[in-house]
Amino acid sequence: MNNKVAAARSRSMAVPEAIVAASGCLLRIEHRAIQALMFLLSVLILLNVVTRYTGYPIYWIDESAVYSVVWLTFIGASAMTRMRLDFAVTMLTERFSERGAAIFRAIATLGVILFGIALGVMCWLWLDPVGIAQAGFDAREYAAGSFNFIYTERTQTLNWPTWVIYLIMPLFALSMTLHALANLFEDLGLVAKQELPGFAANADGVVN
Repeated sequence: MNNKVAAARSRSMAVPEAIVAASGCLLRIEHRAIQALMFLLSVLILLNVVTRYTGYPIYWIDESAVYSVVWLTFIGASAMTRMRLDFAVTMLTERFSERGAAIFRAIATLGVILFGIALGVMCWLWLDPVGIAQAGFDAREYAAGSFNFIYTERTQTLNWPTWVIYLIMPLFALSMTLHALANLFEDLGLVAKQELPGFAANADGVVN
């Protein structure tokens, strides 16, 4: 009987540990992506200055820089969620006991999870992968039947499909939910608090 209980506990702990491990792996990928996007953005801005100064502006650079900032913002926001660097108002929780503050911290983290799930559902309805598949991935046929023109629109100067740019939204919803789940498991004491190598120290003193 004791062996069965121990096995059940081991299985129940495997899920939180797997999610925390996946969150840590994703965080390292996000770290590299942030570095790459910051480098790309710097190059684009410098190139834009040079080409405009020489009288030969390249117009797609402006749009590229804008989309780089958009992706950088969402990826950075996802990483900040795991690192607990997101904004928080602590005027109320500072007056609670340590246990009370921990409870409210868990409730706040649960709110982030619910927001991430809601955003994911919205992106599913918006991008409608089932609908575009049923239309045989024919963007015009899908737009004619659904009046959803996301797969027919293209960017102004790069001439890219806009849905490729918008993919950052569902990716952000998934990554933020994963990171928030990892935070919640740590707040509930189901897993030990993880160190985040390659990043600044955890900001528990900033947001509690």
